[in-house]
Amino acid sequence: MHTLLFSHMDCFGHDMGRQHPEQPARLKAILQALDKPAFTELVRQDAPLATRGQLLRVHSAAHIDLVLNNVPSSGLYPLDGDTLLSPGSAQAALRAAGAVCAAVDAVMAGEGDNAFCAVRPPGHHAEPDVAMGFCLFSNVAVGALHARVQHKCHRIAVVDFDVHHGNGTQAVFWNDPDLLLISSHQVPLYPGTGLAGERGVANNIMNLPLPPMGGSAEFREQMNKVALPRLAAFDPDFIFISAGFDAHEDDPLASLCLTDEDFGWVTGEIKRIALHACRGRLVSSLEGGYDLHALASGVTAHVRALMEN
Repeated sequence: MHTLLFSHMDCFGHDMGRQHPEQPARLKAILQALDKPAFTELVRQDAPLATRGQLLRVHSAAHIDLVLNNVPSSGLYPLDGDTLLSPGSAQAALRAAGAVCAAVDAVMAGEGDNAFCAVRPPGHHAEPDVAMGFCLFSNVAVGALHARVQHKCHRIAVVDFDVHHGNGTQAVFWNDPDLLLISSHQVPLYPGTGLAGERGVANNIMNLPLPPMGGSAEFREQMNKVALPRLAAFDPDFIFISAGFDAHEDDPLASLCLTDEDFGWVTGEIKRIALHACRGRLVSSLEGGYDLHALASGVTAHVRALMEN
């Protein structure tokens, strides 16, 4: 299979400080890992800037302006306690959302079978009117609504295996029965949402809380018994993955115990459903992952599964 890799050097320009866990070194570790011989067949593409119109499908004009108009010429501008703007943040955030939209266009055009967007800042915590949890724009949600408007993909699913609940995606999807979010995540943990009882307007939100120190057995049981059957039954026109790797056993910000093999396995299972339901239409975008070695190894397992025939 031909897998596309979308990224851009501008994504290094978002820098919230040396002590911040969401740092440019994350993207460097990923791109170095994907520069190895095993990944020479990746089709590499520069991420374009998202347009204002693409962002407005998800975010209010006030939120977009808050982010773009407060980028400092030097230093940092805090949006909340752990989400800050640096001089390069606007370009990085626009490239991150633009990457997912461009990946949708490329997959729909047959330029690749699927795609991985190695971008930052991440997006799944950003709500329509709120930047939070290191996230400025809801990258995957922007891509999902782009697929709907631009390519008439009506039924769209997102599988989010980041260790934190994708509250931003949930907020965007909540009232639309043809948008499905499946989110596995540790509970209790930031942002404090994602309980099983949060189900959306038509049971289109499926939250799978995992206990601290939960590992492969708990994760795979939830996926096999609940998540993957629900995804297949939904029969989506397009599938997205919010690919966070902070559920890795070595990640410092949480306490799940997943392995590289788990990330590769779940990616392969999602891809299998995509091949059956929607001709393989699948776009993945980076979310969390804060141990550089674990992040790089998790991403390589994920991308290897995307590339496999």
